[in-house]
Amino acid sequence: MIQRLTHGRWRRPACLPNLLRLLLGVCVLSLAALATAATPDEGVPRQFTLSNGMTLIVKPDRRAPTAVHMLWVRVGAMDEVDGTSGVAHVLEHMMFKGTPSVPPGEFSRRVAALGGSENAFTSRDMTAYHQQVPVGHLEAVMRLEADRFENNTWDDEEFRREIEVIKEERRQRTEESPRARMFEQMNATMFVASPYRRPIIGWMSDLEAMTPDDARAFYRQWYVPANAAVVVVGDVDVEQVRGLAESVYGRIPARSVPPRKPRAEPPQQGPKRLEYRAAAEQALVALAWHMPKLEKLDGQDQDSIDALALTLLAAVLDGYPGARLERSLVKGTGADGRRIADSAGASYGLMGRGPQVFWLTAVPAPGVTPEAAADALRGEVARIAREGVGEAELRRVLVQWTAGEVYKLDSLFNQARELGSQWVNGTGVDTSERLMQRLREVTPAQIQSVAVRLFGDERLTTAVLVPDAGKRDTAQGKTKAMVPSRHGSE
Repeated sequence: MIQRLTHGRWRRPACLPNLLRLLLGVCVLSLAALATAATPDEGVPRQFTLSNGMTLIVKPDRRAPTAVHMLWVRVGAMDEVDGTSGVAHVLEHMMFKGTPSVPPGEFSRRVAALGGSENAFTSRDMTAYHQQVPVGHLEAVMRLEADRFENNTWDDEEFRREIEVIKEERRQRTEESPRARMFEQMNATMFVASPYRRPIIGWMSDLEAMTPDDARAFYRQWYVPANAAVVVVGDVDVEQVRGLAESVYGRIPARSVPPRKPRAEPPQQGPKRLEYRAAAEQALVALAWHMPKLEKLDGQDQDSIDALALTLLAAVLDGYPGARLERSLVKGTGADGRRIADSAGASYGLMGRGPQVFWLTAVPAPGVTPEAAADALRGEVARIAREGVGEAELRRVLVQWTAGEVYKLDSLFNQARELGSQWVNGTGVDTSERLMQRLREVTPAQIQSVAVRLFGDERLTTAVLVPDAGKRDTAQGKTKAMVPSRHGSE
């Protein structure tokens, strides 16, 4: 499974409000659990380091006799090198292909026999493997996961079969989707030095040239205890899980994490523009600005303050039903009463291992040009730059997110996923509460300030999907029979 901007049907880039909703929801759930806890520590996530350097995070949630177990590895597409793009995702597939004691396919069969479910996903920043089982079978899935983390092995023929599945996944999810191809090209245009320029699934030429030893080398290099974290959320006792994790995972020999060379993105010095012509039914316009990111939750530097303000700017534009972009562009409640777009969105990354971007996207309504849609998107930011944001609107954003995500995060999986994501980003188990407090401190003046200062042309990349009927035969000619894959994309 791949986490990425666009595969299959179009999705706008991963929306910052979604990240913040997760954080807010975890915060509220943590407080609710504390209020009803049987002991002072109940419902509070705790983090430990095992004897071999592996991280363990445990959060009790006793509402049902079940547990989610996740293994996170701080390695993703950004850790690849040119020529082997996609190898992190390829290795995710190969991790299901066996160990000396567990034949190919047996891992999934055993989890199913325990009454559990499991899967995995890869992003730019990390790879994660997860299972949900009745709590009495937690030890069994821990032993299965530890075995493949330490002893993953498969023959060359198994690799050759699976790489064909992955190539077909790329055809189905990317090459047959004009919008996915446009965003892939946009990323390659927007980033110069950052490894974020490469697609998570990899370029097709790299997949075609990839060898079994490429995946094996990536596995040996990065799948080391000090580069991994186990997250357990559910009806568990913290100290019992800690002892179990030490006996199951802690015995894996310690190895050092390879050094990572910095690959900083140089400052953009002028606007970039991409026109992507394809056999599409509708146009699409995307605007993306390089932006500062939140390096430290408690940072008081200008970049940290700006990152928090950008978070709430994205929410004001597109953080709840009926937000500004929907009202003005989609429903046509702007000054001229004209519908500009069939859909519109805003998002911002806030935190991550690589550089972060603020996105505005729109699908122009019939009769509206991409240029007019782009102008309307920028016009909403300009309006905030001129008029600012009211206190009431800001409060509404925070209240709605908090209330909505209490229910959305009534899920062990989402709690475990949030804790794992925080570990990947290098923040603590109290990230949600600390971030929520920082966001409450953001003022309307700070939101207005970033709208004034940070949305010029110098750091802007614009991409337009241009429908071109002449491309239709070419696109259809690439379609091949589908090969079923166990790992779907999100």
